[in-house]
Amino acid sequence: PEEGSPVNQTPLVRVSLCPHSSLTLQDRDEDYEDVTGNQMLAPRSQDSDATEILNNLLREYDKKLRPDIGVKPTVIDVDIFVNSIGPVSSIDMEYQIDIIFAQTWTDSRLRYNGSMKRLTLNSNMVALIWLPDTIFRNAKNADAHWITTPNQLLRIWNDGKILYTLRLTINAECQLQLHNFPMDEHSCPLVFSSYGYPRDEMIYKWRKNSVEATDQKSWRLYQFDFMGLRNTTDIIKTTAGDYVLMTVFFDLSRRMGYFTIQTYIPCILTVVLSWVSFWIKKDATPARTALGITTVLTMTTLSSVARTSLPRVSYVTAMDLFVSVCFLFVFAALMEFANYSVLDVRPPLSVVSPHSSLYWQDFEDACVLECLEGKDCRSFFCCFEECRGGGWRRGRLHVDLLDLDLYSRVFFPTSFLLFNIVYWVGYLYL
Repeated sequence: PEEGSPVNQTPLVRVSLCPHSSLTLQDRDEDYEDVTGNQMLAPRSQDSDATEILNNLLREYDKKLRPDIGVKPTVIDVDIFVNSIGPVSSIDMEYQIDIIFAQTWTDSRLRYNGSMKRLTLNSNMVALIWLPDTIFRNAKNADAHWITTPNQLLRIWNDGKILYTLRLTINAECQLQLHNFPMDEHSCPLVFSSYGYPRDEMIYKWRKNSVEATDQKSWRLYQFDFMGLRNTTDIIKTTAGDYVLMTVFFDLSRRMGYFTIQTYIPCILTVVLSWVSFWIKKDATPARTALGITTVLTMTTLSSVARTSLPRVSYVTAMDLFVSVCFLFVFAALMEFANYSVLDVRPPLSVVSPHSSLYWQDFEDACVLECLEGKDCRSFFCCFEECRGGGWRRGRLHVDLLDLDLYSRVFFPTSFLLFNIVYWVGYLYL
């Protein structure tokens, strides 16, 4: 501004604060006045009326007695709003859930006449009235939220209806049945009831649409997909009486991605790797032995790693079955070469290549004598033509071990493929 001119000029006041906004400060002032007009404090007379109502209600009120005691059961309407679920621990057999738990009932002793139809109160009033003694039966531990103030709400209507809500984080027990792990599905329950009042004194009821859930983007299920929820009402009989048991089931389905990458694919590749020995020459004993032992040890490691994410259950899971069969295939590939080595029970004195005709002629001449004497044909397999005759030799299969690798190249892949077809179809679709 020019010297001597006033500092506050109208053109400067009306400049928009945002380059892309067409609102002027005058428009913003109008909006601001409208907002503040809706936030006016309650008249002093209503404060006095609310204080007088509460003083009159609590003057002869006994919070130790439930409403309508000796007359009829107290009916508690229940609502649950699920903030989040997870994580789910398979080892500890539990899951975590964050909820807002709402209970509604009628206490005729809290009816009042006044200009206010409803009183909204904080946690200071909670300790002054009777509350249901609701417990979560399958909770291992639970925490109420106290930041920045106790997360509790109390509303009292003029007809005596009361709404009491609180926010809880509960670690609840969920007995997972892991027979189909990791293709398993579970229904994790949240069970609650009265601790001391049987059903002839207190009855719980679900309200319509009484269980709702927030957006699942903030949930920490990780390995699971949320499939839905359902609620039930049951009666549990005890020596202290019959109690109304309320249950919410959260249906979960496990995701297989992690276990496919960490267990299934490595096991399949290890089995395929063990078949390489069928194409290695028989005289390359160190190579075939090292490959067989390496694949066996690899399968042992994969089996141990697969069990780390599971509790020590006594039954066989789907993953245990798959890993065990893969281990058997790898071990059988190693034993296939060992069966070939059994032929070397009486090697010739001279060092001759196993692929030479002289080696096998000397070897066969030495073994035929034992075979004919009945010393080498006690097993199911019979290796020489001379062993086929005779009544005591019947029922034995004649196999040429020199062609065993050729048979294995077909038998092992085919049988492993059939196993996978039966395995995946059985667990995923049956």
